[in-house]
Amino acid sequence: MGHIARHDCDSPLHVKSLCFAITIVNMVKQNNDWHVNSLFQQILRSGTSIHANVRESEYAQSISDFISKLSISLKEANETKGWLEILYEADCIDDSAFNDLYANCKELIAILITSIKTAKNNKELNI
Repeated sequence: MGHIARHDCDSPLHVKSLCFAITIVNMVKQNNDWHVNSLFQQILRSGTSIHANVRESEYAQSISDFISKLSISLKEANETKGWLEILYEADCIDDSAFNDLYANCKELIAILITSIKTAKNNKELNI
């Protein structure tokens, strides 16, 4: 994770979503059970999509586009939280991995909600 500081954006949402995506990728790489591979592919898609949409929001064409991209990130974060619950309850990930990822996912959701609310308020105020 030492490479994160080299990226061109240092907003907390950018950094947190990138770190989260990398952690998801590393977790999926460790999965050796073909029985649940499709579940890990689902969490890989949703967990990395959070950061992809945060990146897209950084060059949004309008405040509405910005809100839309962050709203997609929020949906993906909520989906990821659901996949984490399934993988944990099915004993596919251990307590430590679950607790860390789940807490980070909840924090991302909180940041996204706050960012979306702020953007909506700014839009209404024409800021």
